[in-house]
Amino acid sequence: MPYTLMIVEDEHQLRGITADYLRSTGYEVLEAADGNEALRMAEGKQISLYILDWMLPGMEGDALCRKLRESTQAPILFLTAVSEEMDKLSVLEIGADDYMTKPFSIRELAVRVKVLLRRAFEMKEGGESDGTMHGSNDAESDVLKRGRLVLDIKKHEVFVNSNPVELTFTEFKILNILCKSPGRVYSRMQLLELAMGSSYAGYERTIDTHIRNLRKKIEHHPDEPELIITVFGVGYKFGENL
Repeated sequence: MPYTLMIVEDEHQLRGITADYLRSTGYEVLEAADGNEALRMAEGKQISLYILDWMLPGMEGDALCRKLRESTQAPILFLTAVSEEMDKLSVLEIGADDYMTKPFSIRELAVRVKVLLRRAFEMKEGGESDGTMHGSNDAESDVLKRGRLVLDIKKHEVFVNSNPVELTFTEFKILNILCKSPGRVYSRMQLLELAMGSSYAGYERTIDTHIRNLRKKIEHHPDEPELIITVFGVGYKFGENL
């Protein structure tokens, strides 16, 4: 059964060309011209991935993303015309998994869609790997326990002090990588490649945004983190003494 994608884009020609190309690569594609139409079309359907324009009539892309995140953890990729670095990173702050700046290569878009879907469904099936060897207890278990944090890999669930925490696929992937090897330091580029795939061509500092979002969700004091530690000049590690 093919993956079902939804493209939400008010530019009719761009939406049609993009949808047709993705259909030619084997996806089922739904098209919506605005946020309200997208929400109506998504009701009762299993959407595998969303492609959203940032500037939409009525309900803008950021509001639509937040609304979708209330009911789905499906990957969300933004198409944005913004050029400022911080504006791009704000796309990730609201729960998106990736973004591309217009004008974009439709072939690169297809590659990014493929990578996002592979990561998302690998996690659902419990088949992800960070390329390292782990202790026998973690290797045999689908549940990682790190102090007050519990991460269920197969169910894609995270608990802090027994309270459920909602993460995006990308946030979950990064947290899983770090949790599996407490004390190991990962550079930003390593985390980017492990979480997003070696073919990902995004900005290295996007990892900082995902880490910041993670800390807000799992740390008692995000400005004084105990779980995800910054190693200045290198990258990040998961705390060892929990």
